[in-house]
Amino acid sequence: MPTDIVNIIATEMAAGVDRAVECWMGQIDHALTDVHLTSLGRLNAVREIVTNYKKLTGKSALLGRPTSGSSL
Repeated sequence: MPTDIVNIIATEMAAGVDRAVECWMGQIDHALTDVHLTSLGRLNAVREIVTNYKKLTGKSALLGRPTSGSSL
C-alpha cells in the first residue's frame, strides 16, 4: 500500500478520534458547569455520560491508567 494512502487513512482516523473525544469532553464539561444542577446532579449527569459511552461501545468496564497512589 502506498505511503500516501496510509498517511491519509491515519490522518482521518486521528481526526475521527479527536472529534469523538472533543464531543465526550464537551458533554462532560457541560454537565460539570451547568449552574442549574446541584453537585449531586452534576455527578449524576457525568455518570450518565459514562454509562451512555459504555452502552454505545459495548464496554462493561473502563480501564483507567495505572496509579502510583497519588491523586491527579
